[in-house]
Amino acid sequence: MLRRAAIVLLSATMALSTAPAFAQSSEEVSARIEQLHGDAPGFDEAFKLVTEAMKFGDPVTISDLGNYPLTVNANGETYDILAAKDLLDNYDTLVMQETQTAVSEQRFGDLIVNSDGVGFANGALWMAGICDTDDCSKTHWAIISINN
Repeated sequence: MLRRAAIVLLSATMALSTAPAFAQSSEEVSARIEQLHGDAPGFDEAFKLVTEAMKFGDPVTISDLGNYPLTVNANGETYDILAAKDLLDNYDTLVMQETQTAVSEQRFGDLIVNSDGVGFANGALWMAGICDTDDCSKTHWAIISINN
């Protein structure tokens, strides 16, 4: 009897752990971004730029949005990309088609928001607010890592 109860409990736990997570609303995600990072309206614009650039194969926009040195994990290696030109020149090798597709299809309500930044496509790309002034009174959103 105890063994059967343990099996039922284990089965229920496994079923719940594989159930899809419910997406948050765009408003909830935006509020979380504002709470943790500020400039949620700026992120909204960056979100549109990134997803459209990935959708239409625009490496110039992606490289312009990078914060350098930019960490890129691709081909089983970790690369520290030092300048936008380096990412642009090696874009097809550094940003896999699967990553481009996943990021281009990102829904706002499914973003990962934590103290490190905002993750797209289950962490395939991360953005964060970058300080433009010493007191961070002025910031901009930038890509801080790409993880193929």
